[in-house]
Amino acid sequence: MDAELQRVQAELAALKQRNAALERENAKLTLLNARAEEKLCAALDGTGLCLWEQHIPSGNLTIFNRPWGELLGFSREELAAHISSWKQNLHPDDKEWVIKAFEDHVNGLTDEYQAVHRMIHKDGSVSWVSDRGRVIEYSPDGTALRIMGTHIDITQEKRYELELAQLALSDPLTHLSNRKAITQAFEEHQAQTSSGGALFFIDLDDFKGINDGLGHKLGDLLLIHVANTLTNLSHSGLNGQSAHCARLGGDEFVVLIPAIDEALLHQFAQTILNVYRQPLELEGQLVSLGLSIGIYRFNHTDTFITCCEYADTAMYQVKKQGKHAYRFWRSKPTAPATSEQLTN
Repeated sequence: MDAELQRVQAELAALKQRNAALERENAKLTLLNARAEEKLCAALDGTGLCLWEQHIPSGNLTIFNRPWGELLGFSREELAAHISSWKQNLHPDDKEWVIKAFEDHVNGLTDEYQAVHRMIHKDGSVSWVSDRGRVIEYSPDGTALRIMGTHIDITQEKRYELELAQLALSDPLTHLSNRKAITQAFEEHQAQTSSGGALFFIDLDDFKGINDGLGHKLGDLLLIHVANTLTNLSHSGLNGQSAHCARLGGDEFVVLIPAIDEALLHQFAQTILNVYRQPLELEGQLVSLGLSIGIYRFNHTDTFITCCEYADTAMYQVKKQGKHAYRFWRSKPTAPATSEQLTN
């Protein structure tokens, strides 16, 4: 009996030692796991990545290294960690195609889910994100059960990209479109409609003399004034027709108008000239400015270069015959139209 008791006691002591060793091993593994998670979170946070997982049947979502909803300014209580919350905060213009891209992968139509898209922040602003994901677990019948992926906020990078694109297409002084942008706008117009339109080519009269006599600062202010005038009149003076204004360089401006009604174009040109009938006051100085305007009504086969050439030719005819007037390009020269001619 004593021998049996000793054997049991020995086994119990051995089990206690084994249990203690297992507890030490478990504590060690728990510590290693915590440190691994810390390193992973640090690495992910350093790159701005969020690691997410979705249980597909339930729709429940988990972000491992950040609180759910933080990227969009929400608390967990305000935004449920669920696929429906993600869908409702997708930008309306991106929602349909992003959800389709996600579901196509879940349904086995694509090798991975990948999308760069917009989401709506709690404050109403737009956040840009880059999402990637891949199904990592399937049921025995092949149904997708879990998908894991990464999500990164690229708002700052996207804003920088858009600003660079804007700079590449705009005039830095007047903020009008530049030659590249107006050329693209013209080509898009020609591709989308066969109704033609009109191109105004506008050159400031004696601008070099103004620039040399009054200084480049005042010259720049004058260019900005003309740009603002063209923009404002394009919004209000074309009976609802939209127009695209651009500065080609120096003191040359163009206005692309998707209308060919000659009476409307006469009226618009005269309205521009009327703004500069009287001297302007800039920086405490009175500045007299004239504009010479050439107009070409184009059809759907014309190129932008052709339109500029014809409108420029009409503009130079104005220069030769008195300035501060406008002329339509004709196959045969005609006298420039003036305010007096229009009213008689």
